[in-house]
Amino acid sequence: MCQLLGMNCNVPTDICFSFAGFRARGGLTDHHRDGWGIAFFEGAGARVFLDPCASASSPVAELVRSYPIRSLNVIAHIRKATQGEVRLENTHPFQRELWGRYWIFAHNGNLTDYHPAPSDRFLPVGGTDSERAFCHILDTLARRFPDGPPPPAALHGALRELATLIGGHGEFNFLLSDGERLFAHCSSRLCYVVRKAPFPVAHLADEDVSVDFSEVTSPTDRVAIIVTTPLTDNETWRQIPPGTLLAFHDGEPEALGETATIAAPAAADPQRCA
Repeated sequence: MCQLLGMNCNVPTDICFSFAGFRARGGLTDHHRDGWGIAFFEGAGARVFLDPCASASSPVAELVRSYPIRSLNVIAHIRKATQGEVRLENTHPFQRELWGRYWIFAHNGNLTDYHPAPSDRFLPVGGTDSERAFCHILDTLARRFPDGPPPPAALHGALRELATLIGGHGEFNFLLSDGERLFAHCSSRLCYVVRKAPFPVAHLADEDVSVDFSEVTSPTDRVAIIVTTPLTDNETWRQIPPGTLLAFHDGEPEALGETATIAAPAAADPQRCA
């Protein structure tokens, strides 16, 4: 199973701590060795790093781990190949332009018997079901809203419809962002935590590393971390119910049709950091 990691914040924040634990799952604490990637939104731009090798031993991943790039929205992916060869063009996350914005997409799952109609504008470069799904999503949005981006609730509704349609072909856990919001769809497994004041010490589950967020944040900071399985062992991670599409904005879930109130804790009663 591939691994997903997303971050959405109300102020530009680096993801070095969470990425340190996430990176270890690519060949050290887990067996995902078929490539990894991460994308940071910076204003209207997107800084994307891709490497078709294990993240645990990747020099590029070491650069990202130690380089405090600050962003409002980040999407990362560790790949376990099911469709498509282990090659750079098949490495997530994928990037395209729509409505004058960059869109970033990463998928966890396996879609079978999935052959969407070809798009005149959005064509896959590699051979993955994930990139085909991304092109299908953007093509549908471009056709449905030809005059530009719709209101957030309408966009959420369209994405919810597409997630259900494409999810009929198999597991379709995904993260998608245009730099304004981060959308997280849970097909089988996805959870999140919101870090805000008061900030306790958090400890990684995959590395013996801790950080006291109260020393590196301000009282008004708010950060949502979305991941396949919890990254820390002393925070209350909330499981996103299968079939749910959440929109994250300013570091927390946003009520655009589905809210986080139905999400149950992913662990019994660990220390909360939210």
